[in-house]
Amino acid sequence: MTDSTKPQFFLPPIYDSQGGWGPASDVIPQQFRDIPYAPYSKSDKLGRVADWTNPEGQKQDNNQTTGNRQGRTGFNRFNRDQHQAYGASFASAFAYTHNEDESSFSVVDNRSAGTKKQALKAVGGGNVRNNRIQNNNNNKQNNGYRTVNQRPNGGRYQQQNNRRRYGYKDYDKPQRVRNASINIGADWKVLDEIEFSRLSKLNFTIPTAVDVATYGSVNVYNKAYDRVNTKNEKMLSHIDRVKYDTTTSEDPIIQKYIQENKATVFATDAVLSLLMCATRTVYPWDIVVKKTADGKVILDKRPGGVFDFVTVNENSYDPPAESEKDTINSWSALCNEATYINQNFSRQVLDKSSVKFENPNPFASSEESEAELASCGYRYREFDLSNPDAPEDEEKIQLIVRTEVDAAVKTGDKTNYVTIRALNEFDPTAQGAGGALPWKKSLDSQRGAVVATEMRNNAAKLARWAVQAILADATQLKLGYVARHNPKDNSRHVILGTQAYKPRDFATQMNLSLNNGWGIVKAVVDMCLQLPEGTYIMMKDPNRPILRVYAVPSEEDLDDEEDFEEEEEESEQK
Repeated sequence: MTDSTKPQFFLPPIYDSQGGWGPASDVIPQQFRDIPYAPYSKSDKLGRVADWTNPEGQKQDNNQTTGNRQGRTGFNRFNRDQHQAYGASFASAFAYTHNEDESSFSVVDNRSAGTKKQALKAVGGGNVRNNRIQNNNNNKQNNGYRTVNQRPNGGRYQQQNNRRRYGYKDYDKPQRVRNASINIGADWKVLDEIEFSRLSKLNFTIPTAVDVATYGSVNVYNKAYDRVNTKNEKMLSHIDRVKYDTTTSEDPIIQKYIQENKATVFATDAVLSLLMCATRTVYPWDIVVKKTADGKVILDKRPGGVFDFVTVNENSYDPPAESEKDTINSWSALCNEATYINQNFSRQVLDKSSVKFENPNPFASSEESEAELASCGYRYREFDLSNPDAPEDEEKIQLIVRTEVDAAVKTGDKTNYVTIRALNEFDPTAQGAGGALPWKKSLDSQRGAVVATEMRNNAAKLARWAVQAILADATQLKLGYVARHNPKDNSRHVILGTQAYKPRDFATQMNLSLNNGWGIVKAVVDMCLQLPEGTYIMMKDPNRPILRVYAVPSEEDLDDEEDFEEEEEESEQK
């Protein structure tokens, strides 16, 4: 046999595509060159065209899930092919696009509101059965198919009352962008970033508290307000009193303790409670950290910052936002309203009789009488943050906190102290209400449901109140329920009821871990003790659950920030 009779193989020419995956441009025939080609990437999953290897057990599962209905065996919503269709990520390349811009086209509807409602009912807008019939008709007209990027009708994507329903699985819910609580300077240096997921894993043994000194005086709580209900409501009055909310560094008592070297770390209950409940917060905030030359750490706040205002529905799935249309239910207006309600409610529910502490109010001047001062008792308490297993020669870490109580309750010969706070209700139908029940109808009959909703929508605020009561060693946390007299008017309010809790039981009910809170404080204190002398800002990222620490070159930057905020407030008032 000669070589010519042997089978021969010739290597076909290989055309390399310079533009990536797919056929080369010089290989495609002339009649196919203008047709778009859907490219694919290496990450695309290639599924099967048909599968005849479906096990019998899977077929039985399919018959059970489909209710023994006849259909394609092995194919249903419980048994799908895990791979996507070939080139599905580039299906939009074949979608139809309009050549002309139609954005300027609009239709003006001059019908009245009543006529629009009737027209909506006529097309099935107010009836579920009519909606189903309309959806079925649409499917028949489209032969059961949908165009590219078109969502199916009905289900969780349908719109009701012109408002979109978002669930916890909605990935396309519009993200709200918030501004930081303080303007970050260009010369500020980021020292550390701590995720909230790391903070939630910290733990530290709850330290025992020792009373150092007490100042001020408190009035006795009026028990008549315990009998207030929705049928026996009382109007909220405006009571003008003076209450000092001095920062940590300007507190004369703490300044004396710093000179006497009584502790290493100094703070107030407002700053410490926010730090202990940091993982629950959503809105931005910032804490000023001052490290002195002799190694002292002062956890402080900026005057006029977020500490001076009470948030509303911070943890709801759709919290209140800034709105030019609905000004009384905007985020800033609700914070001012809640702060006003808390101040006046804590003053209205008190008697004239008072209980004096060991020392007078350290912030009041000699010209001010006791009648002009608000009921507030300052209790300076000391906590030991040293490690339990630390050697004896190691220097101990002592923390002095200025705590506050609002009233006193006398039971026999014993006097107990109370922290008073108020929850406020605005318009239940407004954006940001968080699905709250109307209090005037549900507070007496469904008190548990109202409290559960408030714990969900205001988890950070209630946790801070509970921690403040525990730090002050208050035996009770009095919560008042205050609502608007008219949902459209934010200037008049009524008291609908009160409720008393034991602070530790209330924290347990909210699933608040005090060990985790003290673990956060311990970690922050240890970090601050290692910093050199200077001023630092500990800020919560406005849009992410991250805690950042900045080094501020000088305190003048913070003073400029305060002056800028005061100028903004004056311009808004004008």
